[in-house]
Amino acid sequence: MVQLTQYNKRALYGGIISALIMGLGAYFLGNISGYEAKILIKSSLPGINTLCNTIALASATILALLLTLLSLSSSTESKLTKEHYQHVLLIAKIDTTIFILAIILFQLLNIPITEADNVPSSWYATIYYISLALSSLLSGGLISVVLMLFNAVSSIIKIVGLGITDHPLISKDEDADGNKVNADTKNINSDKKQP
Repeated sequence: MVQLTQYNKRALYGGIISALIMGLGAYFLGNISGYEAKILIKSSLPGINTLCNTIALASATILALLLTLLSLSSSTESKLTKEHYQHVLLIAKIDTTIFILAIILFQLLNIPITEADNVPSSWYATIYYISLALSSLLSGGLISVVLMLFNAVSSIIKIVGLGITDHPLISKDEDADGNKVNADTKNINSDKKQP
């Protein structure tokens, strides 16, 4: 199990808050009858389908971007800690889960439930609220993934682009005196000792 860093926690909290805000819209609609829910399902389906398509496309793109991030991470002169790679792995796991759920929700909502005659009208309100809740969760999940990806990318920019050598994600090694030094300092010191 991956330990959540403060950056991951902030990203997850951001996604949860976003999902709650989106979900509160359904709560403020109040109780609706089955007939009203059937009409609302018909009017909201195109928007939810578009949302599912967008989330699936964004998730697939993020997975491809993670490969680029890993390539850049491995090509740095500084050796990065396992925490960085665990962070990227966590992003990939959450992103893949969101991708799969978006495709499943898209398929379920394409079933012409509103055209069926044998569905009790009381079910439409439940279906409507479930579809709103799931779309809110997917949106919040994607927001969390994007925030986590931002944290990973900003760390790499600080290490690679800005040359920060005391970043928490740079692996620390111990020198002969037992002092912790980063990998770049160790390489420089070993070059100085050679004749």
